[in-house]
Amino acid sequence: MNRPVDYSLYLVTDRGLAKERSILEIVKKAISGGVTCVQLREKACSTREFIDQARALKAWLDQKEVPLIINDRVDVALAVGASGIHLGQSDMHIRDARCLLPEGSLIGISAESQEDALAAERDGADYIGISPVFATPTKTDTAPPLGLEGVRRMRKAIRIPLVGIGGIGLSNGAGVMTAGADGIAVVSAIVAADDPQKAARALKKAIEKNGT
Repeated sequence: MNRPVDYSLYLVTDRGLAKERSILEIVKKAISGGVTCVQLREKACSTREFIDQARALKAWLDQKEVPLIINDRVDVALAVGASGIHLGQSDMHIRDARCLLPEGSLIGISAESQEDALAAERDGADYIGISPVFATPTKTDTAPPLGLEGVRRMRKAIRIPLVGIGGIGLSNGAGVMTAGADGIAVVSAIVAADDPQKAARALKKAIEKNGT
């Protein structure tokens, strides 16, 4: 990625919340509503299906100049030429991912503590997904919520971009930005919405008006 990345409204996909709609359909509407970055997260499908879906998404997102980030799977990111990868604490180490990925690829790291966030910054992460900011039903194996005060503490300690995730929606997204995050990552607030475009537009308006 040679241009600056806008993490302000970061969509993380979840097929289980899609209500029989395709992820591509949801992403198209979300981008029209103002989403600025997309992470494709697939935990259950085959590798071939993951690649096919990622390739279709990338072809469309490239036209909109929106980056596609692949969750966990460096092989899938390589296969489709994605903009980058998002790794958890138990996934491939960032130094190994850097060896495999093309120069300029984005690497995001999930961090539930300030210690993990500082380590990711030292290791060369491009951004950090801090979580969970609030309690969330989409993941059950998470640490206690950071809350807005936790976001503030992270902001004071970390220089690279921070993206808050976990329980974030229209009612609290602006507050996360005000607390110091560079972006909010949302899952159900857009993917499960009856109208993803409308949901994304409302979130975008809220964080632009009150959170930045």
